[in-house]
Amino acid sequence: MPHSLALITCLLITLSGVNLRAAAPDSVPEFLLDPATGQYVARDATGPVLQYNYRTVEPGALLAKIAEGNRIYARSRSDYLHPLHGVRGEVLTHDWAIDHPHHRGIYWAWPEVGWGTRRGDLHALQQVFARPVDNVRHSKQEGMAVLEAQNQWVWEDRTPIVKERALFRVYPISGRGRAIDLEFEFTPLVDEVTLARRDTRLYGGLNLRLASPANPTLQVHTDPPGAAPRRAWSDLSGIFEGTVPSGLSVLQHRDNPEYPGDWIQYPELAWCQPAFPSANTRYSLRRGTSLVLRYRIWTHDGPAPSDREAASLWDAYHAPNPSR
Repeated sequence: MPHSLALITCLLITLSGVNLRAAAPDSVPEFLLDPATGQYVARDATGPVLQYNYRTVEPGALLAKIAEGNRIYARSRSDYLHPLHGVRGEVLTHDWAIDHPHHRGIYWAWPEVGWGTRRGDLHALQQVFARPVDNVRHSKQEGMAVLEAQNQWVWEDRTPIVKERALFRVYPISGRGRAIDLEFEFTPLVDEVTLARRDTRLYGGLNLRLASPANPTLQVHTDPPGAAPRRAWSDLSGIFEGTVPSGLSVLQHRDNPEYPGDWIQYPELAWCQPAFPSANTRYSLRRGTSLVLRYRIWTHDGPAPSDREAASLWDAYHAPNPSR
């Protein structure tokens, strides 16, 4: 780096007040099985990054804090991410919310799962549930931690109707943030399985219930039709812990069916999601084919990214080698 450019870079870092931590060789994350819980934790030299709850999590003593009318939703659950940590170790996600006990960090689920004429609610843990099938692989690959897990959606805990593959790639901290890729593949095991949002127009898909930060800022961006490229991203930032702002961005992948998904926001719940499928539709899972959905999470120190920075992040995600 030329001397003048190095001075400018150092000055910008100092003025921003943001703690930028460059990736070091020993900071490459790794997934480890926690033998006490059966869950998988990604860690690096800075500490824990995220936990994938593959095994069933029970409400325990929290059940007594939940209003009697809401306890139907305080069901045991698995197949979700929590806690997700920011680059300074702060917890960004929320589990076992008293107001919505079925909300569980970051999870991929639909409130209207159809099987023929029947309706289940994978989102609110009614009738259909994601269950592990004891098939997990994890490794370090090209400077990242990779975990691939198999689950089944089981109707009333008796009949498997969908095979799910969940893939996570966790990258080292780079600049002021960290990229985490999520990829989901859903393959029907029976005929006539459909997915829809609540009332076919509200929430559903990749769900994100975050911890409620102080001084929150929530923004979403989708380029207009005809833009090339057409980018879609969101960000929720604020002070999650301590006094320094941080946040989480979501980048939609352009290869997702029906891209771009519209953004569903509930700021009072620290909730912003890229919804799928399109409003007022039901998506049919057809035997012999799979639905694949991809997203990138970017956890960052400091304030929300500028439009220019977010566009650069989206472009990097869609580069020939997105790990770079």
